Amino acid sequence: METRTDDARLLRTACALVLLAASGLAGAQATTERRAGDAPAAATADTRQESSAIRHVADANAEVQKMLQEPRMRELLQQAKGVFLVPRYGRAALGVGASGGTGVLLVKRADGQWSDPVFYNIGGISAGAQVGAEAGAIALVLNNEKAVNRFMQKNQFSLNAGAGLTLVNWSKIAQGSLGDGDVVVWSGTRGLYGSLVSVGVSDIRHSENLTGAYYRQTATVADVLAGKHSNPHSQTLKQTLAGGSSGSSVAPTPTPRY
Repeated sequence: METRTDDARLLRTACALVLLAASGLAGAQATTERRAGDAPAAATADTRQESSAIRHVADANAEVQKMLQEPRMRELLQQAKGVFLVPRYGRAALGVGASGGTGVLLVKRADGQWSDPVFYNIGGISAGAQVGAEAGAIALVLNNEKAVNRFMQKNQFSLNAGAGLTLVNWSKIAQGSLGDGDVVVWSGTRGLYGSLVSVGVSDIRHSENLTGAYYRQTATVADVLAGKHSNPHSQTLKQTLAGGSSGSSVAPTPTPRY
């Protein structure tokens, strides 16, 4: 009788172990399936960010080409230390900035070459006394290191008179002397700055997501501007700026496709 009881106990224990092992295997398989399901979603998000960053750079290049149609802009770019390009922003009302937007920063290095771009989000563009400013593009030509250094801030910062910078309206100087302002403001929207009283860009923040997606790795502002990261999609924009700042025409290199 005791032998039969022991056998029954062993059988029950064996069955329990089998069920436990099966349960663990099923749980591990479910976890693996969940992880496998999450991976494509994460990859899709990264792809979207990268595509968005590439589009911003292409749009910025189009705006630089428009800038170079302005008289004396080449001379201004020859002197520039950097340029901040915001290809699109929303409608602005009297004294109220457009909310939201993305800009790209490129600086001219000591060897005269333009850096690859760094991406920034902006909170608003204020057009002072200008009424009913339409949506469009804006570019800020950075004339000195003081203006460029504002972009090295880790936290939110602004480009305006309150930040100790002198911003000059391009339309005011296009027919006269270039002036000695820290920043020259150009707009692709016809008439936007024709009667401008003041201008500023506020709440500027480095976009780690777009910058990282564009270079497919974590990339700091300092490292990108120092040339430690590059992306072949930047070549056309860099060559357009180089052609403008050298006073010569440079044929763009076809943009590669991944």
